[in-house]
Amino acid sequence: MSKSLFIAEKPSVAQEFARALKLNSARRDGYLEGENTIVTWCVGHLVTMSYPEAYDPALKRWSLETLPFLPEEFKYEVIPSVKKQFDIVSGLLNRKDVETIYVCTDSGREGEYIYRLVAMMSGVKDKVQKRVWIDSQTEEEIIRGIREAKELSAYDNLSASAYLRAKEDYLMGINFSRLLSLKYGNAVSNYLGSRYQPISVGRVMTCVLGMVVRREREIRDFVKTPFYRVLGKFELQKHFFEGEWRAVEGSRYFQSPLLYKENGFKEKETAREFKELLSQNPPLQAVVEKIERKKENKNPPLLFNLAELQNECSRLFKLSPDETLKIVQELYEKKLVTYPRTDARVLSTAVAKEIQKNIGGLRSYIHAGSYVDEILTAQRYKNLEKTRYVNDKQITDHYAIIPTGQGLSALRSVSQQAEKVYEVIVRRFLSIFYPSAVYQKVSLVSVIEKERLFSSFKVLISEGYLKVTGYSFGKKKEDETSEEETKDGVFLEMLQNVKKGSILPVKEFLIKEGETSPPKRYTSGSMILAMENAGQLIEDEELRAQIKGSGIGTSATRAEILKKLVTIKYLTLNKKTQVITPTLLGEMIFDVVNASIRSLLSPELTASWEKGLTYVAEGSITSEEYMQKLERFIRSWTQGVMGLRNQLMLKQYFDAAAVYYQKSKNSKTGAKTAGKSTKK
Repeated sequence: MSKSLFIAEKPSVAQEFARALKLNSARRDGYLEGENTIVTWCVGHLVTMSYPEAYDPALKRWSLETLPFLPEEFKYEVIPSVKKQFDIVSGLLNRKDVETIYVCTDSGREGEYIYRLVAMMSGVKDKVQKRVWIDSQTEEEIIRGIREAKELSAYDNLSASAYLRAKEDYLMGINFSRLLSLKYGNAVSNYLGSRYQPISVGRVMTCVLGMVVRREREIRDFVKTPFYRVLGKFELQKHFFEGEWRAVEGSRYFQSPLLYKENGFKEKETAREFKELLSQNPPLQAVVEKIERKKENKNPPLLFNLAELQNECSRLFKLSPDETLKIVQELYEKKLVTYPRTDARVLSTAVAKEIQKNIGGLRSYIHAGSYVDEILTAQRYKNLEKTRYVNDKQITDHYAIIPTGQGLSALRSVSQQAEKVYEVIVRRFLSIFYPSAVYQKVSLVSVIEKERLFSSFKVLISEGYLKVTGYSFGKKKEDETSEEETKDGVFLEMLQNVKKGSILPVKEFLIKEGETSPPKRYTSGSMILAMENAGQLIEDEELRAQIKGSGIGTSATRAEILKKLVTIKYLTLNKKTQVITPTLLGEMIFDVVNASIRSLLSPELTASWEKGLTYVAEGSITSEEYMQKLERFIRSWTQGVMGLRNQLMLKQYFDAAAVYYQKSKNSKTGAKTAGKSTKK
């Protein structure tokens, strides 16, 4: 009797497939078997790329003479620690009674790569191979994925992209790490007083290191500039509010060199003289020159992709991206949420048409019941596909992270932190079924002594989706606003009587000192967003949604890259604040790369490589074209670095960085955190 073999990425996922398939059998060594079905699993990667010495034993010794290392054919080997499971899986793949193989590894580039390597090393032939592509691990979704499974060949371009990503990281890592270690390793180790210092570089991680080091140096070089603002304090029916003076056209200081900006002076004395001028004719009164009233709608934010969720959890809970990924992966494996490693922040049309199932399943969730009733009673889920929260064109592999509406009993078995992350996902999801929050905005321009004072107010008059966003753990998401003040409804009512030409009493004029601020250090969350947006830290949520491109790294790899940079002591991560800073060693590696292979530090170039992999996955370019470009890049930079004679020059850069660290340059690791002189 012919059998179907289902191969998952992990034992826990295999169990879910076995349960969905109603497979009743005892667990065997490395697999489950029923009458006509077998379920087995990998344990993550079972196969890896071989080190250079597998090609030639002489390559084990690092030498400039053997670079660049660019094999015509790549070698792979089974990872020794998981050889037993590989042998089990390989045996099952080649069993004569196995006719159809269902590939159930994670639905993404890395999951595809894991299976393809196993199949390649196992020599799978003459089998029907189908790809199961699912967005959650609910029984319904698993059965749908099996029913709609496509021929594995439909994912050949994705597989090609996965192989190329691995080859690219392998070739850049081996060639450039060996090249720079041989060329500059002694300069680094001699400076640190260590015995030997290898230099580790990579396509993505070196770029991220560069972003952190540049930001730290911007902060160091920043010089605070004080400035002095003049404000008028108005009184309106015993309510006080302020108006900010600005040197607009008509002002005696319009375009004056005495200004820092149009709303402040460079010198306090100038501000004091101006304040006295405005105060010279009591009783002080200003005339309303202009008043504008308008309503402003604030839409619910887009849904979470992994980067946005990692940023939010960094902000709310001070979780590292790696910790957030582990939590949301657990929620996924317990069927609570959809696939986490996604870049999309919208839903597909197909999912939108069935979304009431996700909503209805949350009725018994303690933090959602009342909202669910409102949504279902009013049928607010209807026509969701016509909103900005649904866009098939913005989805590559998976749609946004949302609750499945299933598995709520599993919440009892997760950590308190995971419960909170789940609540964050649920509230973001439910908010899209509520109307916009509505604000009343009032802008006021008043004139005194031919000078203009500007006031603005913003009052929430309809909470809309904001009623859903108040977290139970007492840390509500800030409703950020750029307005000078936010007033209550009573004050807003008083403003209704103010018209053009109204007289406003001025109680006094004030001088407020301010100073320019240095750039902010990256947190683990903001770094993930900056990586997603090709090196741009874009604070505005709406603008981020418009940015096109694959960014630096992928949703599946960004957290691991940050973690590695901390592990090898190029960066430090403050666990309490999640702020990222470089180490002395990290700054020295930055200077080495900057003096040799500068393009590795370029976010734009690094993002372009990732975009190229996307083109391969889409079928726009071939693997051969991509490899030719990659090999030219490696040859060119290898030859260029070999011709450099700049090792001694680096000491001046090392010295410049070392003064900011508590540990002396004789430190064996150079990996202490930044000293007091870098703290702003």
